[in-house]
Amino acid sequence: MSLDEFNRADHERAVAEALVWAAVPDWAEAVASGRPYASVDDAARHAEQASAGWGLDDLDAALAHHPRIGQRPTGTGAEAAASRREQAAMGGASTETAEAMARANAAYEERFGRVFLIRAAGRSPEEMLAEARRRLANDKDSEVIEALAQLRQIAILRLRQSLDTPLPEQQ
Repeated sequence: MSLDEFNRADHERAVAEALVWAAVPDWAEAVASGRPYASVDDAARHAEQASAGWGLDDLDAALAHHPRIGQRPTGTGAEAAASRREQAAMGGASTETAEAMARANAAYEERFGRVFLIRAAGRSPEEMLAEARRRLANDKDSEVIEALAQLRQIAILRLRQSLDTPLPEQQ
């Protein structure tokens, strides 16, 4: 969906698109209600500002839709497709790294009660594993802050990738 298509979409469709970027209903409503946007940068700024008030409930709602790092996302929707693209690097992980990531995921879930969330796009499997191990030392409040920052990065990256798509006649 291009920026122009997003700006012209009915409210329900715009909210549905924003929910792919981050499954936080109030935020998706705010992003859709902020239209029209003059540029992708304008939309990203608005979306980032709207995410400033995210808290634990928003994190938990969004994580209900995120697969574990290293686990193949299931489903056929846009969110599953985005997760598959973002986690593509884990497909090339060594067996040792993949197994260590699975152990780190389990330890993280045991410690924090939710899946480990990281912006996987642009990171190697080893970097993601190192971050999981580092973040296991966080206290619960610090980890919520880090996980929300990762969710924000994922949302803005997805927004930019989605809205930067030119219309077919512009390609």
